[in-house]
Amino acid sequence: MTTGPTRSDDPVITGIGAVTPLGHDVQSSWQGLIAGVSGVDRITHFDPSALPTQIAAEVKGFDAEALLGIKRARRSARYSQLAIVAAREAFADAGLQPGAGVESVADYERVGVVVNTAVTGIPETEANIVGLINEGTRGVSPYYVPAMIPNMPACEVAIELGLHGPVTASALACASGNAALLEARRLILSGEADVVVAGGTDAGITPVMFAGLSNMGALSARNDEPQRASRPFSADRDGFVYGEGSVLFVIESAEHARERGARPYARLAGGALTTDAFHISHPDPTGRQPRRAMRLALERTGTDPSEVDYICAHGTATRINDAVETSAIRDVFGAAADELLVSSPKSMVGHMIGAAGALSAMVCVLAMRDGVVPPTINLETPDPACDLDYVPLEAREAQVRTAVVNAFGFGGQNCVAVLKAVD
Repeated sequence: MTTGPTRSDDPVITGIGAVTPLGHDVQSSWQGLIAGVSGVDRITHFDPSALPTQIAAEVKGFDAEALLGIKRARRSARYSQLAIVAAREAFADAGLQPGAGVESVADYERVGVVVNTAVTGIPETEANIVGLINEGTRGVSPYYVPAMIPNMPACEVAIELGLHGPVTASALACASGNAALLEARRLILSGEADVVVAGGTDAGITPVMFAGLSNMGALSARNDEPQRASRPFSADRDGFVYGEGSVLFVIESAEHARERGARPYARLAGGALTTDAFHISHPDPTGRQPRRAMRLALERTGTDPSEVDYICAHGTATRINDAVETSAIRDVFGAAADELLVSSPKSMVGHMIGAAGALSAMVCVLAMRDGVVPPTINLETPDPACDLDYVPLEAREAQVRTAVVNAFGFGGQNCVAVLKAVD
């Protein structure tokens, strides 16, 4: 049964911006995804020689000083820098202009920001701790605290674009990115905002992070062939590949978009959040709550399982997660599961942590636009427990009118969003 607003009331996505391991904008990132290009390589952010895992999906060649100016770059954490650049692209893509220019098409006091993250400014934290140890208090930046706190990417985006509406930030681990879209939807439907810049950002490629995750056994250690290391749903997968980046959207009420003549990419139909309440890092092997999140998302958006054309899977390439997600999809979709296309962009961009769900939402939106679904690369030998159509190795042409975004995070946080084509 459909609950909530009618289809004509669904907020719409009118702009997209991205900085990913495959490029510094949406076009280059999307072309890389469609071509099956891997953004994984040996870590360059620090010397990884002493660590078991020495590979990551880094955003390459990102010159923050050139893009933001020296002063601002030095005052901002990397995850904020990535978000600012993605926000600029999303805003321009939506036909909006920063600052006073917003007023010509929107009331800037009714434009909000929701930028979620997961690990906050850990590179800055590590660097300043080293500074404190080596140089005392003089070794700590006066901008350290405001740079690393988790609301800062959202606030930096608001500052960059001159926005005065509600600004929020939440941390839902790896479910943060698409949860931001659902929060933006709530702000719009509650009447608190007409437009919201929303998505996820993260940049946590540091020695401490990699030491911790390696000791946990979560990361792939396929150091000798980095481009083949991220292997979702494969029988020989050995863990996820850590990534970084930012993906942001402009989301606005359907009425507001119509009034200003905006071009909508897709409708943000709704979704659901559930929690395993099982373990701090391991998913519940029964998959009860991911299943419930998918069922609730379909029910709340009035979507029959047979209507879904594509699921952008969480698909991390960890042993338990991929099997649990597959089982949950089969339970929820029943006979329709065999007709679904399911793929994991993490095979190419790694796990972008707080930005992962937003990247997956971007994939769904662009699959609708272009009629093509990106592949799950490195899937030569599927795990027998993972028996869906994961679009292995090569992209596939397909009409996508309804798509589901799955994201499941540490702590057992599950977020599922449903996107639909604009009629």
